[in-house]
Amino acid sequence: MQNLPSILTPDFGLIFWMSLAFLIILGVLYKFVFPILIKSVEDRKNYIDESLKSAREANEKLANIKVESEKLLKEAREQQAEIIQSAMATRDDIIKKARSEAQVEGAKLISEAKKQIEAEKEIALRDIRGQVAELSLQVAEKVVRRQIENDTEQERFIQRLLDEVVVNK
Repeated sequence: MQNLPSILTPDFGLIFWMSLAFLIILGVLYKFVFPILIKSVEDRKNYIDESLKSAREANEKLANIKVESEKLLKEAREQQAEIIQSAMATRDDIIKKARSEAQVEGAKLISEAKKQIEAEKEIALRDIRGQVAELSLQVAEKVVRRQIENDTEQERFIQRLLDEVVVNK
């Protein structure tokens, strides 16, 4: 049992060959494996950095969009208030104008109606006066015919009437 090498106390040859194998494996790893691993890690790091950058930009854009939408909403509300106020002012102006025109038109119609009534009243009064005059003449003619029986009395009566008419003027 003394011929067997001990793991706890290795001899120089074992350490040499183990060190040589380790250096060869380390060299192969350094030459072929580590660059691939480092490139993969760098690519992954770059991908994560780009993703974070894109996420920040998206958050900024989202914040800008939110601010912009709030601004647009505020402007739309202000415009809506202005439009409503303008519409109410226009409505009030139209109502005032319509009332004014209605009053003017009503006054005009009343004035025309008064004129027409006055004209019809005048026509009716002339008609009545004419009828009264005609009736008076007929009655007077009948009365005068009975009272005046001869031509001389009629001529004196006519002369007196003419004198009265000339004097009254």
